[in-house]
Amino acid sequence: MMTLLAFSAALWSWHRPGEGINREWAPTWGLRLHFQADGLASLYALLATGVGLAVVVYAANYIPVHLRHQHRGDHEIVRFYAFLLLFMGAMVGLVLSQDLLLIFLFWDLTAIASYFLIGYDQENRNSRISAMMALLVTGISAIGFLIGALLLESAYGTFQLTELAVMAEPGHRLTIAAGVMMFAALAKSAQFPLHFWLPRAMAAPTPVSAYLHSAAMVAAGVFLIGRIHPLIEPSETLLHLLTLIGIASILTGGVLALSRDNLKQLLAYSTISQYGYVVLMFGIGGEYGVVAASFYVIAHGLAKSALFLTAGAVSEATDARELSAMGGLWRQMPVLAVAAAVSAGGLAALPLTMGWFKDELFFKAAYQENRLIQAAAIVAAGLTFAYMGRFWIGIFMGKPRGPVKSVSPLLVAPVVALGATTILGGIWPDPFTRLAGSAASATLLAPVGIHVEYAMSAETIMAFIAFGFGTLIIATTRLWSPAATRVAALGARIGPERAYSLTLYGLNQFSDKIHQIEVRDLRSRVASVLFPAALLVGATLLSFDVAEIYDHGRFQLRDIPTAVLLLLVAIAAIAAAVPRDHYSMALALSGVGFALAVVYSLFHAPNVALVAVLIETLFSLLLFGFLALLPGDIDHAQVVPSDDPASESNIHQARDIVLAGIAGLFAFVVAWGVLSRPAALESVIEQHIVLTPSAHGQNIVSVILADFRGLDTMGEITVIGIAFLGIATHLRRRLAR
Repeated sequence: MMTLLAFSAALWSWHRPGEGINREWAPTWGLRLHFQADGLASLYALLATGVGLAVVVYAANYIPVHLRHQHRGDHEIVRFYAFLLLFMGAMVGLVLSQDLLLIFLFWDLTAIASYFLIGYDQENRNSRISAMMALLVTGISAIGFLIGALLLESAYGTFQLTELAVMAEPGHRLTIAAGVMMFAALAKSAQFPLHFWLPRAMAAPTPVSAYLHSAAMVAAGVFLIGRIHPLIEPSETLLHLLTLIGIASILTGGVLALSRDNLKQLLAYSTISQYGYVVLMFGIGGEYGVVAASFYVIAHGLAKSALFLTAGAVSEATDARELSAMGGLWRQMPVLAVAAAVSAGGLAALPLTMGWFKDELFFKAAYQENRLIQAAAIVAAGLTFAYMGRFWIGIFMGKPRGPVKSVSPLLVAPVVALGATTILGGIWPDPFTRLAGSAASATLLAPVGIHVEYAMSAETIMAFIAFGFGTLIIATTRLWSPAATRVAALGARIGPERAYSLTLYGLNQFSDKIHQIEVRDLRSRVASVLFPAALLVGATLLSFDVAEIYDHGRFQLRDIPTAVLLLLVAIAAIAAAVPRDHYSMALALSGVGFALAVVYSLFHAPNVALVAVLIETLFSLLLFGFLALLPGDIDHAQVVPSDDPASESNIHQARDIVLAGIAGLFAFVVAWGVLSRPAALESVIEQHIVLTPSAHGQNIVSVILADFRGLDTMGEITVIGIAFLGIATHLRRRLAR
């Protein structure tokens, strides 16, 4: 019901677009909650909720059967729907967002939800590995999107896409920012060479594959390209890169789809190839390229989700997952055979299906380019015709190869509904062309008119050439099949998935070695944090002009008491770190706190000074009490364990001195730099400074502690009281024994 309501709301917002929501979220940082159902958002929202509705109906029967096959309880159904609806909500939020940080938030939320959906069969090791692979590839690449957003904000002072599209000027900064965001989009849409995670994600249950990998998760990648296309378009380099990656993905996905026997693997590689079409069309750009990309997303989402659901239904009927184990199912499953034929025909761009017009627009965009693009378009369409024909013929034609069980009508009805929509788009394409046109208008930031019809044209000739090429591929399967299998095997040995595995293995080995060093003692653990931090701070300092970072005032006579006290604090801190008996160390440590309390009083903060004295006295007494309760036979002067060799002890001591010096130095450098150049952003602290005299205080810190943080102080007192009760209880029990 919730999915139906979401689809209805998306449909209504497309027909009656509103003003959207644009409210301040964090004014100091310039963040806004900006949601707008423009044409691009409406297209993907309708796709996510419409296909989602079909998947939910299908899953109502599939998931209980799936759980029974694995001897799992029905209570896990709730977990499935929770993450599916979470993903759907994140996808809708993603497409409606007009703020880069909002997009990043929902982008990561889709990655998290997809991790749990792909790894739904958590007892299966392959499911867990596949979920982690999808999360790492899409999650790590998302950092590129964040970097690009921050680069744009630093240059133009806003995260709003509508403002950036107007303000952004061509140049290296824009190319780098748009390029790293484009990288995140290509990884999400499983484009070459980061395509390998998508076939592995087929370990998920069929409804998950049908939804995430046809109309949702992978579609999010090409959506982002459409959303940031005004930032990509000024760079010819990025457009050429999109074109090259699109062609590479088409060929890689198409060849591997022809070599796969597993149904879902075949469809997964075909998805890589199909979204390569969309990336190629965005690379071509212009009105025809962007309109073709938008229309293609609609046609592919409807047809591919239906084919995934078909694969699940026939696998449930035959208990088989491979094409070689199927055949002749049109006799036992005629309705499913017809619906699947329509959907496969839609992807193969047969006449009277929506797919015919997606390829017509594709060919029209390619026809305006050079001969290479035209040839690539024909080859791409021919490959699609071939692997779609191989899929449908392998399942439904030929001789039956085993018993066939009856399946629930709920596993067939969604395929019929999606297939009927594909036919409707082939007979009455106007609603779909209007939707694609409005999406293209949002991408190009200009009105776009689109009209398609059945007519003889150069695009029609290209389509029939592609049909002939696809038919030739099917007819010569025995000739090219061994070569395709060898290419697939070679890719598995030296391809990007192999590089991913080796990289992950190397990082894991490195992590194990660092862990072995880190867990030896507390000093090693601290060193493993301080050393990289020092390197980062040092690298930052080297990238700036030090003279411009640091500032200092003149030393005056009135500063002498403060300087003397701070010197005493430093001496006490060093004395506390010198190994000797614990009582002396505790006394030296308390000297740090008491000396700082005097410093606070010199800065007209008596409240802070009083709190510091009370806290320091309290904890000094607690520490002395704890030491007094220790058994008398413990040697308080023995700081280093006695079984350590003297040489190792000296090495550790030298290391500690060096690390302490480095940590102190860089803490001083960072603090000095921050105080020299305070943030220029306006914030609520400005109002606190203005109101400080009204609160009868000369120091903002004391005023905040006394007036603005009364409840916080009461909470701290409560914590101390609870700690005292625990200590008293412990001591009373010990005395009773």
